[in-house]
Amino acid sequence: MMDINFEAQRCLLCVQAPCNAACPKDLHPARGLRALRFDNTENAGRWLTSACADCDAPCEKACVHTDFPIRIKELAQQVTTNHEQHPLDEVSQLPSLEIDFCGVHCENPFFLASSAVCTNYDMVARAFDWGWGGVVFKTIGTQAMKEVSPRFDESDHWSGFRNMEQISENTPEENFAILKRLKQNYPSKVIVASIMGQTEEEWMLLAQQAEQAGADMIELNFSCPQMRLANMGSDVGQNPELVAFYTGYVKHVVHIPVLAKMTPNITHISQPALAAYFANADGIAAINTIKSVTMSHQSMVNGKRTVSGYSGRAVKPISLRHIVELVTNPMLQKAQHTMEYSGIGGIETWRDALDYIQLGCANVQVCTAVMQYGYRLIEDLTLGLQTYMHEHHIAHVRDLVGSEISTFVHPSDLDRTTMVFPKFDHNQCVGCGRCYVACQDAGHQAIVFGENRQPKLIGTKCVGCHLCRLVCPQHAIDLAQRMPKKSCDKI
Repeated sequence: MMDINFEAQRCLLCVQAPCNAACPKDLHPARGLRALRFDNTENAGRWLTSACADCDAPCEKACVHTDFPIRIKELAQQVTTNHEQHPLDEVSQLPSLEIDFCGVHCENPFFLASSAVCTNYDMVARAFDWGWGGVVFKTIGTQAMKEVSPRFDESDHWSGFRNMEQISENTPEENFAILKRLKQNYPSKVIVASIMGQTEEEWMLLAQQAEQAGADMIELNFSCPQMRLANMGSDVGQNPELVAFYTGYVKHVVHIPVLAKMTPNITHISQPALAAYFANADGIAAINTIKSVTMSHQSMVNGKRTVSGYSGRAVKPISLRHIVELVTNPMLQKAQHTMEYSGIGGIETWRDALDYIQLGCANVQVCTAVMQYGYRLIEDLTLGLQTYMHEHHIAHVRDLVGSEISTFVHPSDLDRTTMVFPKFDHNQCVGCGRCYVACQDAGHQAIVFGENRQPKLIGTKCVGCHLCRLVCPQHAIDLAQRMPKKSCDKI
């Protein structure tokens, strides 16, 4: 049977997809492929239907590809056979994603993060037309920016993305005029002005101008890792005193909510976050990019390299760790009814966003995935989250916020009296021996690999680490039932 996810990953996500144009039944197969790509398998049946069964697949003949055409007809048959279909007329029955964040009503929790994806009016307007709930506009400052070229690099097929982008190159007057126009033309969307000053006077002036331009909120950029000027960006975010100082000044001169954006380039993220809280910040945004180095010759600037920011899927576990530290901090927990969190880092699918929401974020911001796939990503973010809520009988996004944080405990509080053995599915196993090699060279030598090329577990040696399950390319190893460790000798 075809691996649906692997096949969908081969799709180039074409603009004006030729497969759509070639479809005689107007089924929009490209949209179905995109649904599969972004973890919306159950919804792919809206566009890849049983009507594909008796088709000679002109979509495949039209497919733009790098190796061989996407097997659209076979995908459609498998999606139709293996997954419940949701007819298009059921979309209206899905729950609303509306949520209030820092007292501001949002049509959904998905915002564009302050970055290259939202630098002018036309870009943000297109994003709003696609369905994004809000934008944190690219950071506004008073300093003239001089950018380098090139300033982007990627690693391991976009699992990570490095950038040397600074704040907006527009003047404050130009940027605030854009924000004002956006708010006038899109009154239901949320406009967040990201600002960065170098002195208390600059921070206050920019904040006042943002409020006068109609911004719904202000995000204080205490975290940009690659500013060429001192005392800006993460230089501030690593100093709790400066965070409190500038947050307090801004809160003193505006009446709209204020978010403090945290840097991950610090040992204890709670320290600047607490400083922002004590200065009456309404929310915390976390995280900005992680300081990093990549070694691609093509990304060098006239033969030179520098340390700069890293984002993308690779940073998500690190960002989630920071969110957990913030949400579980005893002092910040006391502010749980007034302090809100906006999660940032590695969000590509609706499941990524759900992870942030379930850890306590009422809002999420997306950047790198948009840089790679475009604003259209919002369709699968919203549809996937709505479908999840519908299937789990959840009426409001707010009901999901923080729903999983109670599962986190200190390492000393984890159960160490039981274990779970790996369970082998020999029908699925192809006999590659990867589990054996991993267990032999990095585990407890608890797997025997025989002449029949079938792995066998030695229960008396197995400690239940599950390295074997993680390296299996066929997903032929699963979890057995958890049992007390004293029962292990019987296996």
